[in-house]
Amino acid sequence: MKSKGRYGQFVRWIFSCIDLLIVNLTYLAIMLWDGASQSPHDTMFSRPVWLVLNVAMLVCIYFYNDVHERRVFYAEKVVGQALKLVLTHAGIFVTLTTFLGPTDVYWQHLLLFYVLFFLVLATWWVLSRQFVKLYRNRGFNFKRVIVIGGGTVGVRLINEMLADLGYGYHIVGFFDNNPKARSASAAYQGTLDDVEQFVKTHQVDEMFCAVPDIEDNQNVSRMIRIADNNAVDFYYVPQFGRTVTRQFELQSVGDVPILAVHPYPLKNPINRVIKRSFDLLMSTVVLILSPLVIIPVAIGIKLSSPGPIFFVQKRTGYRGQAFDCYKFRTMRINDDSDTVQATKDDPRVTRFGNFLRRTSIDELPQFYNVWRGEMSIVGPRPHMVAQTEMYSELIDKYMLRHTIKPGITGWAQVRGFRGQTEELWQMEKRVELDVWYAENWTFFMDLKIIFRTVWNAIKGEANAY
Repeated sequence: MKSKGRYGQFVRWIFSCIDLLIVNLTYLAIMLWDGASQSPHDTMFSRPVWLVLNVAMLVCIYFYNDVHERRVFYAEKVVGQALKLVLTHAGIFVTLTTFLGPTDVYWQHLLLFYVLFFLVLATWWVLSRQFVKLYRNRGFNFKRVIVIGGGTVGVRLINEMLADLGYGYHIVGFFDNNPKARSASAAYQGTLDDVEQFVKTHQVDEMFCAVPDIEDNQNVSRMIRIADNNAVDFYYVPQFGRTVTRQFELQSVGDVPILAVHPYPLKNPINRVIKRSFDLLMSTVVLILSPLVIIPVAIGIKLSSPGPIFFVQKRTGYRGQAFDCYKFRTMRINDDSDTVQATKDDPRVTRFGNFLRRTSIDELPQFYNVWRGEMSIVGPRPHMVAQTEMYSELIDKYMLRHTIKPGITGWAQVRGFRGQTEELWQMEKRVELDVWYAENWTFFMDLKIIFRTVWNAIKGEANAY
C-alpha cells in the first residue's frame, strides 16, 4: 500500500509529454488538411516552423506544467490555464517567426491551428484531471500528510481533505496538545512532542501546521525544523480562516511576506467587459428569437388563468438597488406574490405554470433584464426586496452577494440550492456559494454553470417549483 502513493511523481512529466504530443498532432492534422488544397509555397508549414512550434511549447511547459500537480480540481480554471498557455505559445511563436523569419506564415492557417490546439489541449487537461481523480479515488497517487493543530482551522482542513478523495491526500497523522482534539480525526497520533518521532518512523510527504503562531510561535518554528530535517514539505495554515472567508494572495515587502486581500475578479475592467459583452451578445440573440417561445407560452398562460402574461416584481440587484425583474406569470393573481415564496405543490401555481417552473422557461424574460444591464446571465439569484431586508439581518455578510450583478442562474442553483428555503441554513449555504462565485469568477466558470443549468432543466430538478 505504501508504494502506491509514489507512482504520482511521474504524472507531471508524462502529462507534459502528452502536451507536447498534442502540439505536434495538431500541427500534423492542419498540415494534412491544408496540404490537400494548397501548393507548398502557400502553406505556413515547414520544418523550421515545426521546430519553432516545439521550442515555444517547451517554454510553455516549463511555466505551465504545474497544472498537472495541482490536487484541487476546478474544470473552468483548468480551461482558463489552457487558454493562457495557448496565448503564451502564440506570442512566443509569432515573436520567434518575426525575428527568425523561417517562412511566410498565413494568419488564416495560424488561427485555425490555435483554435484546434486550444480545443484539444483544454479537453485533454480536463479529462486528464478527471482521470487523476479517479486514479486517486482507487487509492493511488496520494500524498501522505500529517496535520498539526486541532482548532477550528485544523478541523476545517481535515474535513476538506476527507471530503474528496480525488484530492489525493491521505492523512496518516494528526497531532494536538489538547486531548479533546482526538475526536476530530481517527488519525490522531498524540501531542506535538510526538511529531518528530512519528515523521522519522513513517513516510510523510507533507506537513500542514494549523497551530496559531501568535499564541505558539515556538511550536511553529519547531515544526518547520522537523520538516526541514526530514525532507517533508511544510505548509502553514493561516489562522484568519476562522473568521475571514475572502481569498488572500502572498506578496512581500523585501524579505517580509505579507498577505493582501485578493480583489474580486470582476473588479478588473477587462473581466467586466468580457462578462458584459457575453451577456449582451447572448441576450440579444435570445430576444431576437423570443417570439418563437413567447407566442405559445402566452397562449398557455392565458388559457390557464386570467391575468397578464408577464409577472413583474421588485428584486434586489447590484449594490442593493431594487429593479423590476421580469418572468412569465406562473401563478393565479394573488396578494402574497411579493412576500411569500413559492412552495412545493403551491395552490397558487397553475398547471401550465408548474410546467414553466420545472423547465425554467418562466425565467426567459429575464434576458430582457440582462440586455438592459440590470442582471447578468450568471450570478446570484435576485431575491425579493422583503427577503433581502429579512436575511440581511439574520445572515452575516449577506449583502456581499450584491457586489456583483444578479443572474438568471448561478453557482448556488446548479449546486442544488434553488427554490424554497425552509430553514435558515439553506439560505446561509446559498449565500456562501454566491460569495464564493464572486470571489472566484472566471469566464469558463460561467460557461460551466450555463451548461449545468441547461442539463438540469433537461433532466428535471426536484427543487424546481
